[in-house]
Amino acid sequence: MSTVVDRSRLGALRARLVGWAARRYLAWRSRRGLDPVTLLPDHALMPLRRDGLDPVPALREAREDAPVRHFPLPFGVTAWLVTGHEEARAVLGRTNGLSNDFSHLVGQAGVQEGQNPGGLGFTDPPEHTRLRRLLTPEFTTRRLARLGPRITEIVEDRLDAMEALATAGEPVDLVRDFATPIPSLTICELLGIPYSEREEFQALSTARFDVLGGAAAFDKISESLVYLRGVVERQRVEPGPGLLGQLIRDHGDQLDTDELAELADGLLTGGLETSASMLALGAMILLRDLDSFALVRDEPDAVHGFVEELLRYLTVVQIAFPRFATEDMTLGGVAISAGDALLVSLSGADRDPRLTPDPERFDPRRPPTPHLAFGHGIHRCIGAELARMELRTAYPALLRRFPGLRLAPDAAPLDDQPFRTTSIVYGVDALPVALA
Repeated sequence: MSTVVDRSRLGALRARLVGWAARRYLAWRSRRGLDPVTLLPDHALMPLRRDGLDPVPALREAREDAPVRHFPLPFGVTAWLVTGHEEARAVLGRTNGLSNDFSHLVGQAGVQEGQNPGGLGFTDPPEHTRLRRLLTPEFTTRRLARLGPRITEIVEDRLDAMEALATAGEPVDLVRDFATPIPSLTICELLGIPYSEREEFQALSTARFDVLGGAAAFDKISESLVYLRGVVERQRVEPGPGLLGQLIRDHGDQLDTDELAELADGLLTGGLETSASMLALGAMILLRDLDSFALVRDEPDAVHGFVEELLRYLTVVQIAFPRFATEDMTLGGVAISAGDALLVSLSGADRDPRLTPDPERFDPRRPPTPHLAFGHGIHRCIGAELARMELRTAYPALLRRFPGLRLAPDAAPLDDQPFRTTSIVYGVDALPVALA
């Protein structure tokens, strides 16, 4: 027994020493203007790399070689990369022996205790169960239906704005003028963010997803939480009609200000950048595939299958929240030790031939698949149906308003657009188009 205790203490001491040394070294490099992420070997960024819309071949090769494989990382982290669909579902669906708690990240790569975003993604049961139970009623199909007319209005307003830009001879950027504002305004509508603050709200999202932003990405989370705490405090005085106001009216005595801000931040994280990336990258597919363009424009019912295949094919959230083993286990025939990190490649899993035949091909008429674009299990995206509503509304409206939509004549080819290079949420930063 004493040997086990001694090993446990030695392991904990080693983790603290590694974390301390990593933080000191990262701070030293930052003071000298050196990017801490240059410490990461190139293979550590491989799951976030793409060739245009496709995961890099190395990800497919990794899955074919071993769907659960050792994934060396610096700072003393023992990690495993999960790329197989069956194995990914097993990890995401497991409720015992794995933890999402943020405390596992503290001390790794300069992550500090005060940078904890909280919310559902970095929380374990029973706390996760309590918080999700409070949110779930607001995301039922019936409750979300009330947002349908407002989403349609938001989409039509953006199309009007794009048309006005084109009429005035101004450039139209599908990311700036269409893909980003639609989910931003929808989330603001859902939460009850005042119109006067919506530009500030939108600006808080993007930087957090860039791995090359290093600790700065966590700083953006902290800024977002400070802002959202202010929103919550104002709504405690005068609850608005949105989700925040409803939660305060129904459960204000069960949720403190930090918890409400963290839940709101989680919805921002899960619902803004992800849907914006889907809208932009899906538009790229429509621009390069005229058959899909005509299908979505001319067949109203076809948009459902188109969106499901788009979600699978793009899987813009490339890696799930890291899971940490709290006990020894076997996964895909591989022995995992307590304390190891499991990194689930959602983009790799959704291109697994065991999920669907010919997975590298986009087929809008493909039968629906149990893809992992929204995750799986207790941490599956709570706003999945809201995202589907936005996509199903936006694409047909865009193509019917502008049936001559095409890439701007002076723009770079589609494959040379400014894709993000190391973002957890894959996307493109600009997409210049001509409307006719």
